[in-house]
Amino acid sequence: MPKNSSYYQSRYRTRLRKKGYVKREVWIPPDHTEILKECESALRAGVLPIIPKKTKERTMSEDGNWTTETLFDALTACEACRNGEMAVEIVEGADPAILVTMSEFGDLPLLLSVSGSQILADTVLWPVEEVADAAAFNDLLLRTHKVLPLSTFGISQGPDGKEYYEMFGALSAGSILESVLFEIETLADNAMQAAAAYQADLKKVA
Repeated sequence: MPKNSSYYQSRYRTRLRKKGYVKREVWIPPDHTEILKECESALRAGVLPIIPKKTKERTMSEDGNWTTETLFDALTACEACRNGEMAVEIVEGADPAILVTMSEFGDLPLLLSVSGSQILADTVLWPVEEVADAAAFNDLLLRTHKVLPLSTFGISQGPDGKEYYEMFGALSAGSILESVLFEIETLADNAMQAAAAYQADLKKVA
């Protein structure tokens, strides 16, 4: 049974506190989101960043589109996996996918699927039945989801047959690996923010 996103958020926050980090809320222009993330990573590493303004573009891979197998191999060899920041494994099935466990985000699980020209990344948030007022909550999501860049909300059926809210993002299967990694980290970060922002709209479940 999928765990509630608040479970992963709690583990994520606990891990950051143990490292001596403190939370600070900032307001910036949306096109500077990536620069802020780079500053955060540098500060966590004990480095005072001096980051020039630049815009990373998602470009196509010169080697062609990713497949599930080639993307899995590339993720396995990337620095984030070698450093233990995330772990990847193949989920077998009619359409194999890649399970990404984000260690730095309380072991939050993400699922990557490659289909044709698209890579889809998604993660489960909450069971629909845990939302106190579904109609009002859906209206709230539609009005506020733009504050979480590169991700959007949906509803899908889980392996237990229940309906779940999910968050997902998509990008071209020809994107460079750096863009795929950025999408993964952004989705994980947005899931943590959503868990905090919408917690009050859920029923109190024991």
